[in-house]
Amino acid sequence: MGDIVKIAVNPPIQVGGSLFTPSQLAAIGNLTGKEAKIELTPFKQLYIEVPLEQREQITEELRQAGLEVYQPGFVVKGLIACNFCKGAEEAGLDMARKVNAAIAGIETPTPLKIGFAGCALGTSEPLLKDIGIVKMREAFDIYVGGEPKGLKSLVAKRLVSGITEDRLVPVIEAIIGYYKSNAKGKEKFSKFVDRVTLEKMQQVAC
Repeated sequence: MGDIVKIAVNPPIQVGGSLFTPSQLAAIGNLTGKEAKIELTPFKQLYIEVPLEQREQITEELRQAGLEVYQPGFVVKGLIACNFCKGAEEAGLDMARKVNAAIAGIETPTPLKIGFAGCALGTSEPLLKDIGIVKMREAFDIYVGGEPKGLKSLVAKRLVSGITEDRLVPVIEAIIGYYKSNAKGKEKFSKFVDRVTLEKMQQVAC
């Protein structure tokens, strides 16, 4: 038996949330086979085990079915977005897709979860993510340091507010880059923020 590897699969960011079509689910089943192990993760992704020699082919066919495929492990996860209940334009669907395209799959010291909410209702729980993005009218607030796990869970702190669309992706990339360059080993992002201080992170974001 050959080597088995995992791939991370999720539907595209869209109005309505994480929605798979019947044809997409059928494609996953047909391409991975009856013996494949499929895990639903807290990142709104499916981890699928596939033969190493077939990974590229399966990845391409899943993408042709309209799915997004990423590397699992210590990377920036695909953007965890809300359901865009206020509508695609008002809730910033296009901007969420741009952020996701820019950051998903970047290697990081620990897995990095980034949440996006199209309004202050925050149904994607952005304040419990490592980095949270909340659309506030025509601009965005960014929060950092959320931690949902453990008895000492943390709510993210507001880092900056009033970030315009043209600045959003560069600011998020700067935060990720600073974390990659300055984390100590496998330091969790929430602990990293506490160590370097919110004030220093604000300098990075400006």
